[in-house]
Parts: sequence; C-alpha cells; structure tokens
Amino acid sequence: MAEGYAVSQPRGFKNQIENVAIVGVAGYSGKYIVEELLRNGRQKVTAITREGGTSQMPAGVDVKKVNYDDHEALTQALRGQDALVITMGVRAPPDQQTKLIEAAAAANVPWIIPNEFGNDNAHAALREAVSINSVKTQYRDLIEKLGKSAWVGICCGFWFEFSLGGGPDTYGFDMKNRTVTLFDDGTQTLSTSTLPQVGRGVANLLGLKILREDENDKSPCLSDFKNKFAYIASFVVNQKDMLQSVLRVTQTEKKDWKITSEPTAARFQRGNELFQKGDYSGMRILMYTRNFYPDQGGNFAVTRGLDNNKLGLPKEDIDEFTGLAIRWAMDGTLERYGR
Repeated sequence: MAEGYAVSQPRGFKNQIENVAIVGVAGYSGKYIVEELLRNGRQKVTAITREGGTSQMPAGVDVKKVNYDDHEALTQALRGQDALVITMGVRAPPDQQTKLIEAAAAANVPWIIPNEFGNDNAHAALREAVSINSVKTQYRDLIEKLGKSAWVGICCGFWFEFSLGGGPDTYGFDMKNRTVTLFDDGTQTLSTSTLPQVGRGVANLLGLKILREDENDKSPCLSDFKNKFAYIASFVVNQKDMLQSVLRVTQTEKKDWKITSEPTAARFQRGNELFQKGDYSGMRILMYTRNFYPDQGGNFAVTRGLDNNKLGLPKEDIDEFTGLAIRWAMDGTLERYGR
C-alpha cells in the first residue's frame, strides 16, 4: 500500500479509488451508499452477491454472483478492486465477513470498509457492553494481520429515521400509540445519522485522493483514515429534542402523548435479561440504552469530533427525517424490514 506523498510514487500510481466492490447493495445502508457512489460518478461500482440471489440491482452497477464458500471464485471476483465495502445485517453468518476479508487480501484489495456502521467501537466501555459491537474487533484485527488492506470504520451512530420510527425498543417512541419512554430525564445527547448521510459519507470518503500531493498539500485524503474510524453524524440530539421535532411534524402537543421515563441502568439490565433468554428485542433495548449513558459513549461528536467537513457533508433538517420516520412507522416499512 502506497505511503508518503503522491509526488514521490512510482510512475503509473493512481491517487484515487477507481473501482469499488460492495456487498449488500440491496440492504438498508448499501442502497444509499450505491446511490451516492453512482451520483458522484467517480468509480466503477460492482455488486458482489450470492449465487442464486434475486435482488434487483440499480442501473449502472456491475454484478458478480459468487459462492461465498469458494475462496478462489470470491478472490477472482474481487481482483482489480480498489476498495471493498461490506454491509450486512446483524444476523448474517459470522464467518461471511471473514471469507470476504480473506478473499480481499488474496486479491490485493488495498482498502476495506468492514461491516462497521454504527456505534463508536473505539470507545472501550461501550464496545464491551454490547456483544454485537465487541465481535467486530476480530474483523479489523484480521485485516491488519493479513497485511494487504487497510480498514476504515464508519462511526455514524444509529440510523436516525430507522431508530426514531423503530418503536419503543430503540429511541423510545411508539408513533402509532403516541407514547414516549424517556431514558432517565431524556436530556442525554447522542450522535445519529440519516441513511442518506451515511451513503454520502462513504461515497465522499472513497472520493478523496489517497495520498496528499506533497508536503504543502493540507487537504484531507483517504490515508488520514487508515486503520481508523471516520466519524459522521446528521444530528446531535437528546430524546427531548426528538420529541419536540415529533410534535412539530405531527402538529400535536405533549398532552396528546403518554410520556413516561425509565432509568437507563434498569432499562439496560432489562434488555440484557431478555437477550439472555433468547429474545432479540433485548439486544436492541440494551444496545440503544447503553448509548444514552452519561459517559458520552453515544455522543462521539463531543468525544471524538466529526469528520463531516472533511467529507463535505451537508447540514440536514431534522423535521424532514422525523416525518420520514413517522411514515415508516405508520405504513409498516420497518416491520417489512424484518426487525
């Protein structure tokens, strides 16, 4: 992998990502990432899908269908790619990402964005408290151990519209029944991103030049993020801020809603007990609740600072995405997602 300045690289060095492979094109985040990659028009985009897959691919995307258990076929599908973006659901087979990373190393793919969208997994206490966060460490470690690729984790917080409309287990709102559960007093802030912002963040990250041109070049480059997290967010808000947005969008008042509260420690414990009994809703409860702890684990805008400006990300209107969250909650979109 090239290091230093672009001006000192050998003849033929390409200082930009030209070919991007993505796994999970039809998924929630994958869809938006591909849309933004195509909109930017800087790279050739290839979807890596399973043999027999029936998902419809967007126009302008090449498709390679492979057997993930066939290392050679997967390696061949990844040859010539400058970056691999992996987006998968939390219930995907745990060895699937391992196979992709190993094949990417064999194919000499220099950059990998692993299935690392969400919480700040550099925050040790938050990472270790949530098992589906802690298991992601092994994939970053594997990329570094194989030594052929660098990783960039996308720390974007929870998807705002998905989480606000996702029911009481997530941000505490039940839109259909007009109830809200505040965690403690509802004033702990966290960083959260819309799905379009996640798509823009990944596309703009991969649109950066790989290296600075020379010692006088102070502009951001992809290598700034080598084996690190990129921190992006749409909003830095607490539950009371969310409630005010909901009231504006629905043109209702507090008296129209049933508002209760629950201590975060008790809520986290309740979620953990449910999860230990095999109820996956418990994982959602404990994962979301832990991000509202007063240690600011969920508020990486404060603890890390945001890379929004480096990546050219716009400011967004919270009410616009609150409206989308409410529509998704009311029309069953999130239920169809298979939560």
